[in-house]
Amino acid sequence: MSGYYLKLAVGSLRRNVVITALMVAAVGVGIGASMTVYTVLHAMSGNPIPHKSDQLYAPQIDVWGPPTQETGTSQGVDYNLPSQLPYRDAVALLQAQRAPHQAVMYAVSQDISPPAGRAFRASGRATSRDFFALFDVPFRSGAVWDADAENKRENVVVLSAKLADRVFPDMDPLGKVISLSDRDYRIVGVAQTWAPMPRFYDLESGGLGDAEQFFIPFTTAIDRQIPSSGGENCQGVPTGGWEAHLNSDCAWIKFWAELPTTAQARDFKTFLVNYASEQRNLGRFHWPPRVELRNVTDLLIYNSVVPPAIRAIGYVADGFLAVCLVNAVGLLLAKFSSRAKELALRRALGASRGAIFGQCVTETLLIGFLGGVFGLALTAGGLAGLRALLAAANQQGLPVDRLASLSAEIIVITLFVAVAVTVGAGLYPTWRASRVQPAWQLKAQ
Repeated sequence: MSGYYLKLAVGSLRRNVVITALMVAAVGVGIGASMTVYTVLHAMSGNPIPHKSDQLYAPQIDVWGPPTQETGTSQGVDYNLPSQLPYRDAVALLQAQRAPHQAVMYAVSQDISPPAGRAFRASGRATSRDFFALFDVPFRSGAVWDADAENKRENVVVLSAKLADRVFPDMDPLGKVISLSDRDYRIVGVAQTWAPMPRFYDLESGGLGDAEQFFIPFTTAIDRQIPSSGGENCQGVPTGGWEAHLNSDCAWIKFWAELPTTAQARDFKTFLVNYASEQRNLGRFHWPPRVELRNVTDLLIYNSVVPPAIRAIGYVADGFLAVCLVNAVGLLLAKFSSRAKELALRRALGASRGAIFGQCVTETLLIGFLGGVFGLALTAGGLAGLRALLAAANQQGLPVDRLASLSAEIIVITLFVAVAVTVGAGLYPTWRASRVQPAWQLKAQ
């Protein structure tokens, strides 16, 4: 009977093209506005590493103490901990070896001098070799530098596939030399495309930033006195050069540890408390130990990766969709009311209320599908316009294509939502249509 109902639905929609177009437009405009915002929210708030998000932890240590009245805040009030660590604390945690995989890192920026063409600036990361195992970074060729190169602070580098193809087109770059800010680095590996969204491992450098183009050993970067190009927090600017900066309480190093079990995470946090207590006993801290250990999910929530303004726009879009659906319900009521005589005749000829209900639901399904297709076109147009706006104002290297792109998943979700909300909104008009009294209608004839 579904094929018969579909034939009746198509005929009914074709008989009154104006009302059909209005209903499809009402559903499509609401779906288009809502799904455009949802697509951006989905890209910004998705789980960037779902298979390990509950095993990767970033520690925080109170290295500055509670705020004082000089800062306008009284003591005893809860305050946020620095999201990064000073150099000496990060290195101390690394050397303690309390996790199967752990890495220290910070963002760097260097001038790339290709064999041919003009030099350009590229963003990278100074990190320890466990970074690639910690975050499951795939390799296209080669591998990460070995422990000996890290200990000897050698000039070695892992390139991203994008940078390798740009600097060494149509050739294997392994073993070749690339110039980073007038220093030669030997290429030991080429990392495959890896760009989690959001960039959870270094939100301070931009949670929506694009992936790094190269990786160098953390020890090498420190030895070459390469400054951080990412976020850095200091209570006071240290004086005395690079060594003073390393020994200061400026928070600029990110530390990550893989702790597969709850017991390991609990033990690591105990270790953090003991470490902070030790620093207090040494006279460095003058306040009770205060530490935190957050996994990927907790860290994204803590840092409010999705700005409240974006979420507010999402609520507005959902409200607009609700208004559009109310209009669609009104149009459905009018359409089914105008067909009361036709439906009454079918009931008089033996059609059950269930059959009438099925016929009207099929018609509502078709309207929802057509509205979804129209909404999908509007979503694609809205995302194209958003990409153009972001590209024009892109000052931070934001991954515009990934942030506002129409994926197969979004297409399926859009069509499903359009059909589901239309059928849901149309249940009352459909129920009203199935309750038509044939005797009354035929008597009126």
